[in-house]
Amino acid sequence: MILFRCLAWDKGAGPRARGGPLWFPRMLQGSGRHDNPALYGCLYVSAEPVSAVAEQLDRFVGTSLEAPDLVRRGLPLALAAITLADETPLVDLDDPAVLVGEGMRPSQVATNDRPVTQAGAEGVFTRHTDAAGIRWWSTIEALWPNVTLFDRAEELLDVEDVHPLELGDEIVVEAADYLGLPIST
Repeated sequence: MILFRCLAWDKGAGPRARGGPLWFPRMLQGSGRHDNPALYGCLYVSAEPVSAVAEQLDRFVGTSLEAPDLVRRGLPLALAAITLADETPLVDLDDPAVLVGEGMRPSQVATNDRPVTQAGAEGVFTRHTDAAGIRWWSTIEALWPNVTLFDRAEELLDVEDVHPLELGDEIVVEAADYLGLPIST
């Protein structure tokens, strides 16, 4: 399967080095939806490229999108296409039977209450030692499947493509349109 990650990309870094598309930023984590840096690092990716980009642009809703908004920590935002074998196990929290088995409700998956989502991810991580991560829906658009990959999946990942994003890129325009962000040129 192809998954997409939008990241602050250091073009000079190796794929698994800090700033690379397969780098698990564990030491920077703690406030994200499924973060638990004491147990694992994670990568937030999506099955839809527009979702990965929209997740990064969502913070600008109510303003307009400008070129500096496509830079993080002095690095350009880039969209990486990452491959993961189709048969790799993921715990699908968009499947009602899985939610029942996990003792979870849909509201516990999509809430912005981080202690709730982090506890759910910790439970999945500890109970499903063969799972590479969690499949769940984007809180921006429920039809966009997102995946949180645990760092135990690192060796299962390869980079297919990475390219820096620009305001005129089709995927940036699509994400901005979805979010209602006018693009300033």
